[in-house]
Parts: sequence; C-alpha cells; structure tokens
Amino acid sequence: MKAKERIIQFGEGGFLRGFVDYFFQKLNDKGLFEGSVVVVQPIKTGMCEMLEAQNCEYNLFLRGVDNGKVVDEHTHIDVISRCINPYEDYEGYLSLAKNPDFRFIVSNTTEAGIVYEDDNKLSDSPANSFPAKLTALLYERFKAGLSGFIILSCELVDHNGEELLKCCKQYASKWELGADFASWLEKENSFCSTLVDRIVTGFPRDEHKALEERIGQKDNMMDTAEIFHLWVIQGNHEDELPLQKAGFNVVWTDNVDPYKKRKVRILNGAHTSMVLAARLYGLETVGECMKDEKVSSLLRKSVFEEIIPTIGDTEDNRKFGEAVFERFSNPFIKHQLLSIALNSVSKFRARVLPTILEYKVENGKYPEVLSFSLAALIAFYKTDEANDGEEIVKFMKSASVADILKREDYWGEDLSDMYDIVNRWFEKIEKDGVAACYDELLK
Repeated sequence: MKAKERIIQFGEGGFLRGFVDYFFQKLNDKGLFEGSVVVVQPIKTGMCEMLEAQNCEYNLFLRGVDNGKVVDEHTHIDVISRCINPYEDYEGYLSLAKNPDFRFIVSNTTEAGIVYEDDNKLSDSPANSFPAKLTALLYERFKAGLSGFIILSCELVDHNGEELLKCCKQYASKWELGADFASWLEKENSFCSTLVDRIVTGFPRDEHKALEERIGQKDNMMDTAEIFHLWVIQGNHEDELPLQKAGFNVVWTDNVDPYKKRKVRILNGAHTSMVLAARLYGLETVGECMKDEKVSSLLRKSVFEEIIPTIGDTEDNRKFGEAVFERFSNPFIKHQLLSIALNSVSKFRARVLPTILEYKVENGKYPEVLSFSLAALIAFYKTDEANDGEEIVKFMKSASVADILKREDYWGEDLSDMYDIVNRWFEKIEKDGVAACYDELLK
C-alpha cells in the first residue's frame, strides 16, 4: 500500500528519479515524511508507460568515492504511486488540483521547459509548454478554493522558480483569469528557485544484465548516479520537508546565486580549464586525468591557489573543492574529455575567464595555471578535434594568438592585455609540448 499522494512531479527522466525521488523515498523510509509521488509526463513521448509496466518501481544505484572510500549503494524506489499522461488523460491531470493532500510540485522539464509560448490556450488539452500546463492546473486549484503549492524547479536555468512564476503570470494575464487568481498565484504558492548538483548517469546499458543478476529482478527503468548530491533551495520549508533532518546535503537560503557561482567557478571551471591541455597531452577521460600525477597536481594548484582564493577562501569552498576531486575520481563514470571540450570558447568565457580577471584585480598579475589553460585552448583549436560553432572553429584554427585575444564577441571583452602570458605558454606548448609546461608550472 503506497502512502497518501502529496507530490506532483513533472518529468519521469533519469535525473528526477535519481535525485528528488531518492530523497522522498528516504524521507518516507526514515518516518520523517509520509507521501507518495504522482508523475506527470510533461511531453507527448515519454517513459510513463514503461514505468507503469513495473508498478512505478525501479532500482537506483549510487556509486562513487565518499571521504576516500568507494561507495556502491543500491536502493529500491517505490515512492511513485502512479503516472498521468495529460496527452491521454487530461481530465485525470486536472483532477490532481482538486485533491487537498497535494502540497509539493517538483519539475525538471530541461532548459527548454521553462518558456512562454504565446499561442498556448487554456482550452488546449493539454497546452504545449510546461508553464502553460502548470497554470491550467493552478487555476483549477484556485477555483476549488484550496491552498497553493510549494513548487521546486530543478531545471538548469538561472532563477528557475522566478522564471516559472513569470511565465505563469503571463498566461494568467493572456488568458484573462482575473485579478483574484493573479493574487492567489503569487501569495498562496511558493515558487522556489533551486540549484541541483548530482551527475546522474542514467540507464546503465553496459552493466544492465549484471546489475539485474545482482538484485535478482528484471528492471527496464534502472537508474544510476554519483553518490555526491547538493540541493540549494531558495526559501525554507524544512518544517514540511525535513531534508536536512534526514541528513541530506540540502541548503535552504534566501539567495541561490553564491552557490551557483561556487559550482560554476570550481566544478565547471576545473573541468574546462583542465581538459584541453590534458587532451593535447594524450589523455581521454577525466578518470585518467585524476590518475596522472602531473595533471591532477596542476588541477589542485589551480583550484586551491587560483580559483578558491578569488571567490573566497572559506571552509565551505575548500570542502566543495575537495569533493570535486572525489567526484572527478569516480571509477564508475567514464567522462570523455572530448565531450567536455564541446563549445569550449563559450564555456571558458563563463566558467574560467571571470576568475582570471578577478584574480588580476586582486593580485596585480594574471594567474599562471589558468592563463596556461587559455593558451592550451588556443592550441587545441589548432587541431582537428575542436568542436564548436563553424565560424569559431575556422577562425581559431588560422588566427594568431593576438587576433584571438582581441575577439570581444568570444570573450566579452578585448583580452589583449593577456597577450604576453598567454603567448608565452602557447609558444612553449607548440615548441616543447604540454608535458614540459606541466613540469614548469609544478616547479
């Protein structure tokens, strides 16, 4: 017998099943919360049918390195009570609004999910966009005279909760749903912006049969993820959803932005600044980088001597930095350098360059390792492995270092002031190779 339905979940993909459904499962198991999840399939083609074929149950394997130990944890997830496909049962979807037990809505409809599409109508059954579907559901809730929801957006969009509310308000206005509904929408519902952090590797194609044998059951919805998790949520609803009490790495805050900055600068910045030189050096995966003494030592130097001192040398940031090294060393994840190298120019601009420029302001000179990583980016784009926009690839392959650094449209500003340090490392890469650069940087 499944618990009372209390959570509506938009999305049935690997991420939500490896992240929030795991939390809800454990909250129930620990007796800290009683409630099951109803999954709504947000787009026409999805996996609800497959999930229902196995009574909405599946197995999750969390694997990785935690405090130096290899962890391989198996959980049977049975917190989902049923699935609703609004494209086949729209009335069933709207009827969720009339059940007063529902209190939470979670969503992950991808970055393309939180968009306002002007041609969506209230009479559509269902509307195409996720915010339009949600507005229709919330309007039914309002008409039923019931209280609102705590809405937790997990999409990888800045200020995702605020953006979702903005779209819903636009539909409320466009559909002329009235001032009372517009007021209820804002006052009775809590649209929480959140930051999610966990690598969910999804269905384990290569190991599926072996894992089925290990647990002694068939499972076509099996899911895998790393052990690390972080959920930063704007607001504080710990009294209703005791995630911290359950021991999860969950932060309730009035501002998600500093946590986003930390993730982008340390985790993503470390990835982007490491991979291109490592690829030129002949490595293929992040795991190989961590096992290579030169690459891992240099990465440690850039993270703890350049990146963290620039964004704030706090205990929390250092802990996060150490966790990054454990995550990169995860033996269960084969993360290809070439897949991380995709669109490296825009990634470098967002993830690494702000640290370089702030370091210069604070220290009066450019950071050596991160400047070398820009030289390595330029050298990598001279090879045939670069994968980026057609114009970028063509220009970078033939242009001089000076001309590349001048491209304000690439970097957001003219980087000619970096010419001396970047060109010095670029020439050394071309003449002596990356290994010689590593040796010099580690002296």
